[in-house]
Amino acid sequence: MIDLTFRQKHLLGIEGLQPWEIADLLDCADRYVDLNRRPAKKLQLLDGLTQINLFFESSTRTLTSFELAGKRLGADVVNMAVQGSSIKKGETLIDTAMTLNAMRPDVLVVRHQDSGAVSLLARHVNCSVINAGDGSHEHPTQALLDALTIRRRKGRLEGLTVAICGDVRHSRVARSNILLLLAMGASVRLIGPPTLLPRAFSTFGCELFTDMAKGLQGCDIVMMLRLQNERMQGSYVPSVREYFHLYGLTREKLAHAAPDALIMHPGPMNRGVEIDGVIADDIDRSAILDQVEMGVAVRMACLDLLTRDWRAAA
Repeated sequence: MIDLTFRQKHLLGIEGLQPWEIADLLDCADRYVDLNRRPAKKLQLLDGLTQINLFFESSTRTLTSFELAGKRLGADVVNMAVQGSSIKKGETLIDTAMTLNAMRPDVLVVRHQDSGAVSLLARHVNCSVINAGDGSHEHPTQALLDALTIRRRKGRLEGLTVAICGDVRHSRVARSNILLLLAMGASVRLIGPPTLLPRAFSTFGCELFTDMAKGLQGCDIVMMLRLQNERMQGSYVPSVREYFHLYGLTREKLAHAAPDALIMHPGPMNRGVEIDGVIADDIDRSAILDQVEMGVAVRMACLDLLTRDWRAAA
């Protein structure tokens, strides 16, 4: 086992992580990519440990990949159905945390609709907590899998220009990616309609564009975001048709980026809204399915590194 310097108890966000900690996670995940491509994928690294996936919001990719990650490392994995739990009967988040803590899990993977909820829960449990997305705040493992995808396809993060396009205002994926990419030496451009592009993001060190052609000029990575309609209070775009016309990724708009620019999307993907289906399926330019594959490896790395001290003490 290679000695790594990652010594965090929780993974609540990219904010607060040092560049070498991010590199440690990516290096560890890189090795799990190779394992996941073998016929025999299962290890007993987390044998005897319990992982509870507590998802207050629906999920396909994130929940499935966390479940696969835990099982491939040998953990006992429990998916807690919030719809049928005591939370729906009025139990508070803190009471839920204390109840689960009494069952002595080793890792809690939590997705919640409110920003800051996962951090609050982490203060009331003894085990490690992984943020699988909280409101519009952060989604750290998505940013890590995006970074791993880019690094494996481009060979580096430093010096690249990444355009993040669409509903930046409501996107936890955008926030985590901005923090990670800037920390690792990439340049970040944010592109979208003024209503979905808060000026405050310029203080992070990003360039802001409301014109797609100008924003994409010479970019190495084009990362599309979906419209977060479930988080919108009121109307932010005149119509879906006009939004696609101005900000949906088409072959014509992509032509402004670098000739070998990669196309990315965290999913779920709305074809004909934020991206043209032909572009999404371009096997030479699209890294969307690579992102899905990297998600399992990254989540295996997170489970591995966060439990090393627990395993060493056992």
